[in-house]
This record gives sequence, C-alpha cells and structure tokens, in this order.
Amino acid sequence: MSKLKIAIQKSGRLSEKSLGLLKNCGIKFSNGSHKLKTEAKNFPIEALFLRDDDIPQYVEQGVADLGILGENEVWEKEKDVLILEKLGFANCKMSLAISKDEDYTGLSWFRNKKIATSYPKILKKFFDGKSIPVEVEEIGGSVEIAPGIGLATAIFDIVSTGSTLMMNGLKEVEVVMKSEAVLISSAKLDENKQILLNKLLFRIKTLKNAAENKYILLNAPNEAIPEICSVLPGMKSPTILPLALEGWSSLHSVVKEDEFWDVIDKLKSIGAQGILVTAIEKMVS
Repeated sequence: MSKLKIAIQKSGRLSEKSLGLLKNCGIKFSNGSHKLKTEAKNFPIEALFLRDDDIPQYVEQGVADLGILGENEVWEKEKDVLILEKLGFANCKMSLAISKDEDYTGLSWFRNKKIATSYPKILKKFFDGKSIPVEVEEIGGSVEIAPGIGLATAIFDIVSTGSTLMMNGLKEVEVVMKSEAVLISSAKLDENKQILLNKLLFRIKTLKNAAENKYILLNAPNEAIPEICSVLPGMKSPTILPLALEGWSSLHSVVKEDEFWDVIDKLKSIGAQGILVTAIEKMVS
C-alpha cells in the first residue's frame, strides 16, 4: 500500500505548527518529534524530522514526497520541487538593515556595499534585478553582528519584531519579500501517492477556508432582507429563517475575515440586530 512521506522541521515553532496542522486535518501520529520519523495511525503518511534547509533537497531526491517549510528556504535552495499550498503560518519578512546612524537614501545606497546574509541567492537575485552591484558575504548565523565587527556594511535576514536589529544598533530599511510556511512536493509522485496527496490537500484547504472566514447570525426586519443579502452573499446566498416575531427573520451566512469589520458596519446601518459572530472549525466548499 502506498504511503506518503512528509518532511517537517525537527524542532521549533514551525515544527509545532506543522504537526498542529496535520493534527487538525485528523491525522494522528504515534509519537512526537523526538524521533527521526513517526508514522500516522489513521492516514497513510509518515513524518520525517529534518533540518528545514535540507528539506527541499530531500523532496527533490524523492527521499520525502512532501515537505512543510518556510517559503524563503524554497527560494534559496532552488531545487526542483512544487509549491502546492501556502499555509498561513510562520509569516516573516526578509529585509535589508543598516546601522541606525546611517542616512538611508534608497536602494542605490547599497551600490558596491558588502551585505552579510544566510540567503545569498535570494539577495543576489534581488539586486541583479535592480541592476545594483553589491558584494555578498555569506555567513551561517548571527548575521546581525556583521556590521558591528566590520564584516559587512549591511545585512539581509529574516525580521519578525525587529528587536534583534535594535539590540545590535541596526534599523530595517527595505522589505525585500515576505515569506510563510508552504507545502511542497516532489514533481515525480506516482498515481497512488498523488491520490493520497489530493486527499491531504482537501483537508488542508478545508481548514484554511475555515480560518479565513467567520460564521455570522443576525436578526433583521423582513423589508431589510434584500439589502442585507447584497452585503452577505455567503457561499451561495444567506440562509433565511422566520422568527417568532412577525415581520422579522434570522439570517445566517459566512463573512471573510479580512472583510469582517466593514461588513458589520454596513449591516448595522441597514437595520441588522443581535449580530452573533463565531469561528468556523472546518469549511467544505
């Protein structure tokens, strides 16, 4: 019987989030990430726990069929893998930073400057695209100390809160790109593994749909229903149920998370009352 092998970062928040995603997909593993691999009890999939920067190579070589890792590692490694789905967690920025005392004048400031980074391919591709020559100093870790010890004039690295930059006397001046966790696959899956992958993707997309939407219930006078329906299209159209109070109905629908507050304001202005909003656990479209 065919079985998928999925590579996951062996430790850290990305590992926890990846295992949490699979758990929410109804996949139960026999043990945690303390071993090199673990097999699911109720789905034909095995998790391999690896360094995140090794995952693209293992997926390309077919050691693993799938991988969950930061999109930035996929870009940097440039392996023959497919990005199947953005997963909505492990979000970060990849930014350029310089000494806080420097007067930054734009990207041309970096011309012929030495920039320290753990992501030389992404950095070089970015500046090549801008026709700005730079000198790339590749280092494995603690990139933020490079300007302070005279190794480089600037750095290119992952930035989350910016507190590490401040501690090292640096300031963020350009966001080059944004990254998040992605699901990748080998380009050479056989038919049986592709069927299993499709089942897994269906579960992941169901969870993503739920996370990106809210379930909304409200009461409204019947004469306001046509206008409310134009604001609340839902998946097809709102569900409308009569209330015991004559001339009033209850409407049930789904609202996208990023449109939520604008929609609520509109609903209130056209007569909606008793608005109740709740999270959706899973949403099959």
